[in-house]
Amino acid sequence: MAQSNIFVTQPFLPPLEEFIPYLEEIWAKKVLTNNGPYHQQLEAELARYLGVEHISLFNNCTIALVTALQALDIRGEVITTPYSFVATSHALLWNNIDPVFVDIDPVSLNIDPARIEAAITPRTQAILAVHCYGTPCDVEAIEAIAKRHKLKVIYDAAHAFAVDFKGRSLLQHGNLSVLSFHATKVFNTFEGGAIISPDAQTKRYVDQLKNFGFVNETTVVAAGINGKMSEINAAFGLLQLRHVDQALARRREIETRYRQALDAIPGISLQPRPADTRTNASYFPMFVGPDYPLGRDALYEAMRQRGVFGRRYFYPLISDMPMYRHLPSAAPSLLPVARRIADSVICLPIYPALSDEDVDRVIGLIAEGAQPSAAVA
Repeated sequence: MAQSNIFVTQPFLPPLEEFIPYLEEIWAKKVLTNNGPYHQQLEAELARYLGVEHISLFNNCTIALVTALQALDIRGEVITTPYSFVATSHALLWNNIDPVFVDIDPVSLNIDPARIEAAITPRTQAILAVHCYGTPCDVEAIEAIAKRHKLKVIYDAAHAFAVDFKGRSLLQHGNLSVLSFHATKVFNTFEGGAIISPDAQTKRYVDQLKNFGFVNETTVVAAGINGKMSEINAAFGLLQLRHVDQALARRREIETRYRQALDAIPGISLQPRPADTRTNASYFPMFVGPDYPLGRDALYEAMRQRGVFGRRYFYPLISDMPMYRHLPSAAPSLLPVARRIADSVICLPIYPALSDEDVDRVIGLIAEGAQPSAAVA
């Protein structure tokens, strides 16, 4: 019997019959978008679940990032990480902001606070940091630097849904935090995102910006954008929220199974579990070292040939892409840790529907590649 392919992630889809009543209600009320009842309900329920007060839903995370920068009136330069999905830096370009890349910490894989301060210039207005793989940034160090230099802090929290740090939501840090509800994420609304604001006034302005800058029917106060989430997306989010604890629990089980097996394979290293953190197991990165018989790319291709489709998140670095590589801060010599991590990472499949048998199949392929004969083959 042929084995099915295993992908790095699959969207979590609750039973279809549970979604039908939501669709019938939307059809009956004939409210499809523009802050409808499901939109309002999802904002309220997410705020409670995530332990935050002010959340604004968006049609996707990229538009939310673009809007967050606009909401804080950021110009000039922003210090950020080269080790992320391209949307992080693209949001800067869409706002005519110059990205300044600094290297990452070798353990957390997040922006290295020790590198931030040296990169600050008179044009620096903000720090755009990423909680990579759901691991918290060194929020205390970053925010101390920001306070010292009067900078804003935006956290790209696309991976950090339901992550708690030191007993409270990680999303409470920074001037704004931005979430992704893309189909590949722990919690999804097909496509979607959100901005977490620190107060009602900021949320009100964010909500105006995501609706073209409208304050009321006849008054526009800013060059906003169409970032609204539809009622269908919001309804799917409400359904997802009913099942998210179960999904998170299964992800953590898979993470534990991987860790117990892969810790024993020579040449494979894993990111330590962060201290004082309740993680969400949103990704499972492993790193292929020089003493593993196969190189990273050879293992990646061998897994694909056997129907296991991991991802090299994040390779290549953002700083290596054509629209960024001309920047002085993109010089490879300035980003040695990020480059080493990007050249060695494979994110393994992890999603609630992944069976123990398939997890063991992935582990078996990696163990097989660790045999001395694998390099010859």
